[in-house]
Amino acid sequence: MPDARRLNADADGAAIDRAALQRALTAQGAAFQETVTAAHAHLFADVPLFVSAAQMQQMREVIAAVGETAEQAEAHSALGVFYGYDFHLNGDGAHLIEINTNAGGGFLNALLFDSQRDAGLPGVAAVEADVERALIDMFRNEWRRAHGDAPPRTIAIVDEQPESQYLYPDFLLAQRMFGRAGISAHIADPSALHVREDDLYLDGQRVDLIYNRLTDFELEGFPHLRTAWEMRRVVLTPTPDHHRRYADKRRLALLTDVEWLRASGASQAAIDVLLKGIPQTKVVHGEDAGQWWTERKQWFFKPAGGYGSKGAYRGDKLTRRVFDEIMQGGYVAQRVAAPGERMVRAGDGSAQPLKYDVRCYVYDGKLQLAAARLYQGQTTNFRTPGGGFAPVFVVG
Repeated sequence: MPDARRLNADADGAAIDRAALQRALTAQGAAFQETVTAAHAHLFADVPLFVSAAQMQQMREVIAAVGETAEQAEAHSALGVFYGYDFHLNGDGAHLIEINTNAGGGFLNALLFDSQRDAGLPGVAAVEADVERALIDMFRNEWRRAHGDAPPRTIAIVDEQPESQYLYPDFLLAQRMFGRAGISAHIADPSALHVREDDLYLDGQRVDLIYNRLTDFELEGFPHLRTAWEMRRVVLTPTPDHHRRYADKRRLALLTDVEWLRASGASQAAIDVLLKGIPQTKVVHGEDAGQWWTERKQWFFKPAGGYGSKGAYRGDKLTRRVFDEIMQGGYVAQRVAAPGERMVRAGDGSAQPLKYDVRCYVYDGKLQLAAARLYQGQTTNFRTPGGGFAPVFVVG
């Protein structure tokens, strides 16, 4: 079996079958094609990413250990769809840098994997054999936990001004996938949803389940949705509870705090996995500003309730003004864990390294698929030639 490091260092080796990917995109129809604009030129990378079996095993162990420490959901409650565990991989292993509870791109990456099945790429694809069924079953199970075996009839994919969102094509793929499963799906702004005495409605049609893509994680700006969820008039997934239990970045500080882990009842095996697999994370307090400034180059600063790398800063790039703002509170600091690199062939013909992270899409503790994001700069983006989402293959 080929070596992952050697494959990732070869800019001229395995490549994405662009023709096959384009055929898959075209097959989604004209409405979908119109949403894939010039802004999406770097949505998909030119190359796949390769990880070793040992790296994949460590990521699975970290995911399982995080789950062991989390408060368990009530039997009737949603478990939460599309948990995204984001890892940096380097010579010291796999390092969990973030958890998201409404991780975007799952449907796009499912399509990407499917388009590359006959591309002859080395290794084993890090994806469920029937990923479409796995994704649909995830939503069906969310409904089943609250309402039993009667199937959901209507799903609303909800985000603010959804057509303006960069990942709107992801919403359209979800809508088409639900349709193939016999479930009516609508893409809607939360303002279009209305609570009536019995249920939640969209244009006069009752909504059974909301696939929640909002980044107002506590739904503070959408009290009608929060009320509908709290009164169990609709199945909401993921929920504010899921975000608090997993994705608030202060959770990472707890997951690297030995005393808290022991008090929470975590097994010693889980503690060992977490301390090895998550960079030390601390809540930032302004009274320690002097020490933080001295040590800033060792840390990456992130807003506790942030998402999408917004407001995140590498300590060695901080200006004094931004540092002073961080010291006002609401931030965590995580020890720098360098991302891995994947070589690609640039437009001028030169070989260049791109950074990458690996996002593991997880439901109920089970890995559904793993996709990489290749980029240049401080944080992930979709503006780098040759970069974007990349399928992950396990080798060695």
